[in-house]
Amino acid sequence: MKIKKRAFIPPMIIVLFIALAVVASMAGKPPEKKQNVKPAPMVEVKEVQPENMTFIVDSQGTVRPKHSTQLLSEVSGQIIEIADNFNAGGFFSKGDMLLQIDPSDYKVAVQQAKAQLLQAQASLEEEKARARVAEEEWAMFKDGEAPALGLRKPQLASALSAVESAEANLAMAQRNLERTTIRAPFDAILRSKQADLGQFVGSGSQIAMLYGTGTAEVRLPLSDLDTTYLDMPSEGKQPTVHLQSMVNGISTDWQGRLVRTEGVLDENSRVIYGVVEVDDPYNLEGNTHNATLRYGRFVDAKIEGQSVSNVMSVPTYAINEDSSVWIVDDERVLKHRTVQVIRTQSNDSIISSGLERGDKVVLTQLANPLPGTPVRLEGDPLPAQMESTAQKEQQSGDNKQSAESDSSEAGNEQTASNANR
Repeated sequence: MKIKKRAFIPPMIIVLFIALAVVASMAGKPPEKKQNVKPAPMVEVKEVQPENMTFIVDSQGTVRPKHSTQLLSEVSGQIIEIADNFNAGGFFSKGDMLLQIDPSDYKVAVQQAKAQLLQAQASLEEEKARARVAEEEWAMFKDGEAPALGLRKPQLASALSAVESAEANLAMAQRNLERTTIRAPFDAILRSKQADLGQFVGSGSQIAMLYGTGTAEVRLPLSDLDTTYLDMPSEGKQPTVHLQSMVNGISTDWQGRLVRTEGVLDENSRVIYGVVEVDDPYNLEGNTHNATLRYGRFVDAKIEGQSVSNVMSVPTYAINEDSSVWIVDDERVLKHRTVQVIRTQSNDSIISSGLERGDKVVLTQLANPLPGTPVRLEGDPLPAQMESTAQKEQQSGDNKQSAESDSSEAGNEQTASNANR
């Protein structure tokens, strides 16, 4: 009987395989516990740049006429005629007739004054002739000097004064006749009227209130601090003022000039008033403005003040109470900067020092900001996205390492098989 030979595997080979299996099982890393990483807060920033700018001083006021007058009747009589536009809101040019008082009595007075003047002039000529005759008669006498009474000098002077008085009476009568026609003293709009057709008015009676349309004024309250940023108006230099108001739901602008200050502080508000003038507010001379600037309108005003250079502007809400700001550096962390604010206008603060060109000033209100706090800007990746990228890179490395390990095990098995043979 023939005995079959069995394959014999040396113990060393078995031990080697067991050792390789243990090493392979230990080489695999245990799964790491995933940590919840809180993302850095995203902030809004403004990249500042130095610029040149003009200070703007804000104020408010009501539009009023530069010239206004209460017309009074200078003569008495019945109103027999009024202008077609003699109503509130009617426009008049200088010299236009508003109303006519009955001139009949005044025409008669003019005729009487003319007659009195002619009579006085005739009396004067008569006295002149008598004076010449008296002078000739006294010339016949060689002795003595002719008295003034003998030459009729007092009578001549009396006749001359009578002529002058008659001329004055005629001028007064003609003036009263002219006053029966009440005319506009300047280009104006009728604000209100106190007389009408058929009404009898006496001397001094109120006729109408007129507002001049040539120039409008706006009184603007200014604090002491405001005046430090303004170039006060002087001869040949008047700061530009931009006025704004809503007209029919549309924001409308007008341009004026600061012509003077009143020079006295208001006792109640402790402010000084600057006066702005706007020419042709009702566009009567052409399209001076985009819209008419009506009297009584409330307007916001922006006065152009002094000019400065190399300053930076940031929203006022980005300035901390201690005159500092937070900026974001290139490493995306917060830094604290103290700044010098020289002016706050509208919603912006003007900074003269403390910032550099290109600094990113934080506009977002953070709860508890600290220097070195990491932040994100718009467009920066989220931490999850960064982790996903890292995992992909790690997985790629693990796959490469596993392939190398499989190749090594295959080589070992081949070596063992050759040894058994």
